[in-house]
Amino acid sequence: MLRVNTSGVEVEERQDRFLQGVKDCVPTLLGYLSIGFAAGVIGHTSGLSIAEVLLMSLLIYAGSAQFIVSGMIAAQGPAAAIIVTVFVVNLRHLLLSAAISPYFRHLAPIKTLFIGSLLTDETFGVAMGEAMNQKKINEKWMYGLNITAYLNWILATVAGAYFGQWMTSPEKFGLDFALSAMFIGLLVIQIRSRGNISKDLVVAVSAVVVVTAFSLVLSGSMAVIAATVIAATIGVVIDRWK
Repeated sequence: MLRVNTSGVEVEERQDRFLQGVKDCVPTLLGYLSIGFAAGVIGHTSGLSIAEVLLMSLLIYAGSAQFIVSGMIAAQGPAAAIIVTVFVVNLRHLLLSAAISPYFRHLAPIKTLFIGSLLTDETFGVAMGEAMNQKKINEKWMYGLNITAYLNWILATVAGAYFGQWMTSPEKFGLDFALSAMFIGLLVIQIRSRGNISKDLVVAVSAVVVVTAFSLVLSGSMAVIAATVIAATIGVVIDRWK
């Protein structure tokens, strides 16, 4: 009887952690809905069918990449160029995965693969906030966060593709700026929650300077990756120096 109760408590705790992950994803859902809707509209206006937009969301699951794919398809870009561009743009996920991997070293590779495959810029930001507050990231909580974001993104892009047939000029509604707007919002939330504005401003300014300088000799995507690595390194050095 005692064993049954203990098991029941463990199951309830796991469910609570999963549901907490779902709840913690809610603040980003509106952003996902707007960006996903915009991605669906732009995908449809570039010539993709609703089924193709759905398939792209299922397999690529990356807002910036899906915007790029839609734009290159509309411009009739070659398939090889689209593949290489998406690969380079999504290289930043290597950085995100590397940053979050220490919290899941105890898990089996198949579980970390599942977590990593659904990791996005937004869920990474929420997860890092959880790590700062709790000093750890629970596996079930991460599943709740990732799965909620994934399903919401698919729903939003399909809705955008469906209603996109009545929107021939999405830029008139500012939909082409939706992704940038959400990243700015996430950045502001992160800076406010950390309570260390001076250091964050140093890192942000460093990133802007580096990406501007590197853009003169590298592609935009590679410049962003270089700026991310260098600015993050500067932040770590400042942390340790203090």
